[in-house]
Amino acid sequence: MQVIGNSGDPKLPGVLGIATATGDGVSGDGGATGRGVFGISANAPGIEGNSKKGIGVLGRSDQFDGVTGVSHGPGHAAVSGHHDNGGVGVLGVGTKGGRGVAGSSDSFQGVFGHSVSGAGVVGESDQFDGVTGVSHAPGHAAGVAGHHDAGGSGVFGAGTNGSFGVAGFSDSFNGVFGHSVSGAGVVGESEQFDGVTGVSHNPKAAAISGHNPGGRAGVFTGDVIVTGDVIVTGDVSLANAADCAEDFDVVGAAKVEPGTVMVLGNEGALSESYQAYDKRVAGVISGAGNHKPGIVMDKQQTSGNRQPIALMGKVFCKVDAQFGAIEVGDLLTTSSTLGHAMRTNDPFKAFGAVIGKALRPLADGQGLIPILIALQ
Repeated sequence: MQVIGNSGDPKLPGVLGIATATGDGVSGDGGATGRGVFGISANAPGIEGNSKKGIGVLGRSDQFDGVTGVSHGPGHAAVSGHHDNGGVGVLGVGTKGGRGVAGSSDSFQGVFGHSVSGAGVVGESDQFDGVTGVSHAPGHAAGVAGHHDAGGSGVFGAGTNGSFGVAGFSDSFNGVFGHSVSGAGVVGESEQFDGVTGVSHNPKAAAISGHNPGGRAGVFTGDVIVTGDVIVTGDVSLANAADCAEDFDVVGAAKVEPGTVMVLGNEGALSESYQAYDKRVAGVISGAGNHKPGIVMDKQQTSGNRQPIALMGKVFCKVDAQFGAIEVGDLLTTSSTLGHAMRTNDPFKAFGAVIGKALRPLADGQGLIPILIALQ
């Protein structure tokens, strides 16, 4: 049977089929290689389907694609979906292991998503990955590549309910890799936890490893807390540091001024020196002038008053020259001036009470000079 329909009224179709119950309004059988239903139009849809409660157009096939769209216009899509009432433009539902939506291309994106004000592509799954990308080209980025040309994130992941924002996994390479021409390769930021956390299950590997040929492997601007051992195979350079200090309990609640000479008390707590040639001398409060402690040992959480005492290296010290002008290299000991050192005038009395050597002279009066700690 052959049916040819032609309508001169633009509001009426050439052929109209209406199914009053549940049958087909129009049914076409293409036989062996012909088309079941074929539509052609100069500037309107070749075939249009409209339904009030059912599917507008339904395509089924026992061995091939249900619906195939082909466009010869380079600026247009083979299949285009549009929904003007808040719904989905194109919806694919895969059952029995089939894909909901599959895209394939010889030289461009297999699937492309673009949105004016929403997400370009959204993947959602009840039991698996929302979006999974796989690449078989070893020279190309990865399974998923992101690019943003207006200052935004190339790839952004937001994990809720305890899940990862972005998770990376690899059998033999980097789980997550970041590269930038002029910015940071990888940046981690957190409102309430660590910015970047590294975990390694290999006892011979590091949780976080940094390498920069000719530069710094790592830079930290805040405190660094280490709960295990620190192994250094090279040199340790402490910029702007002058002495090695150790925290001691200090008598009284008020902080003692840096540079003050301190002596041991009967209970072990330190107090300011007050007599000459005192063999109980412990050192000098560190941190005066521009000499800061490079290493502070025995730091403890306590409600008492603890301060760093310079035990080795250079430290600024309060001295009193009324007992004799101080020259560079003079041995210094405690004086009767509270918290001040003086030049040793009696070597026999000074034995066991020497604080260190003067590194700068003081002709008269009291002052603050750098000394080289050498307790003896």
